[in-house]
Amino acid sequence: MTAPVAIPTPTPAPTPTPSAPPDAPAPPPLAGLRVLDLATLFAGPLAATLLGDFGADVIKVEHPTRPDPSRGHGPAKDGVGLWWKLLGRNKRAITLDLSTPGGRDVLLRLAADADVIIENFRPGTLEKWGLGWETLSTINPRTVLARVTGFGQFGPYSHRPGFGTLAEAMSGFAAATGEPGGPPTLPPFGLADSIAALATAYAVMTALNGRAVTGRGQVVDLAIIEPILTVLGPQPLWYDQLGYVQPRTGNRSRNNAPRNTYRTADGSWLAVSTSAQSVAERVMRLVGRPELTEEPWFATGGGRAGHADVLDEAVGGWIGRHTREEAMTAFEKAEAAIAPVYDIRDVLEDPQYRALGTIVEVPDPELGPLRMQNVLFRLSETPGAIRWAGRPHGADTDAVLAELGLTAAEIAALRSDGAL
Repeated sequence: MTAPVAIPTPTPAPTPTPSAPPDAPAPPPLAGLRVLDLATLFAGPLAATLLGDFGADVIKVEHPTRPDPSRGHGPAKDGVGLWWKLLGRNKRAITLDLSTPGGRDVLLRLAADADVIIENFRPGTLEKWGLGWETLSTINPRTVLARVTGFGQFGPYSHRPGFGTLAEAMSGFAAATGEPGGPPTLPPFGLADSIAALATAYAVMTALNGRAVTGRGQVVDLAIIEPILTVLGPQPLWYDQLGYVQPRTGNRSRNNAPRNTYRTADGSWLAVSTSAQSVAERVMRLVGRPELTEEPWFATGGGRAGHADVLDEAVGGWIGRHTREEAMTAFEKAEAAIAPVYDIRDVLEDPQYRALGTIVEVPDPELGPLRMQNVLFRLSETPGAIRWAGRPHGADTDAVLAELGLTAAEIAALRSDGAL
């Protein structure tokens, strides 16, 4: 196994704990936690990545001949998928065919010492292989089994294959996204999967805290169709109490105005938000239309949203006569909320992202230095770190199995039988 390379986070050095040597940093907060990542593609594996970023020992288990499809998603360099370098970071990669007796036995040996197991097979698949919750919890009563599926473990749709795209459609996200009169619009990236990954990591930590109280692990049943519905806000309440269905409004909001993207004189785009009444008033004074703030309808966000055409004309006309730099400077001086519309090239150059260390360079033995997103948040005492980028398929199989006590001959026999 390639020696992991520690990537410093932009936070100050953590204060040593009283029991640590004077100059020794505190261990990462999830050090000692063993996670088995049996999942594929995005929601489950990304949840495991988030745990690995803060010190968990994540063992990525893939089929010997059918690796995680995320290795082949998106652009590749020298035949190596770049998405995997992000998704597979801080994980040790092994191969096991869980449907074979040998693969099942090795998985059970790994599970005996695992704190968390994350899987996303269709309901009933683990049970078919003799690896269901009853078996896993008997071997290790303290393990947490996170089951991440499109529709959950029960219900009329539970047997269906489920992906984030279906969640984006079924949750109401696509119906509310797009221009008025235009088609429902899906995001061009894994939005629902990413939200589900965040929810799964939270659920796992909640279950582990529950284990600290009860001494027992439990099953996390997470359906990808649910977390995205949660972040869509009070739409169920609105419909339940008022019969209101949120329409497609493009970049506008039904809750406040002006709220849109506006083109500058030099061809850039700027986003303006006026969720606070005081900010809306500052914007109108800045663009030379202070009389609009005296209109009765201007006093509420909903009232302003009802007159978005008037406000957009005022703000858009003013921004259209100024360059991006001029408009940004004027808005900042007026303490009004504005931001440039970036693509990834702008993100990599932005001074705020640089100050936060949002993008870091990670050494990689396959491709050389890689720039990717840093860990998700900063902890002052026990920060996370990117120790290495995604590893080649099965790169750590022999090392992990040797840790279980398997001899070279036993590993060779498993490989000969197709279990590895």
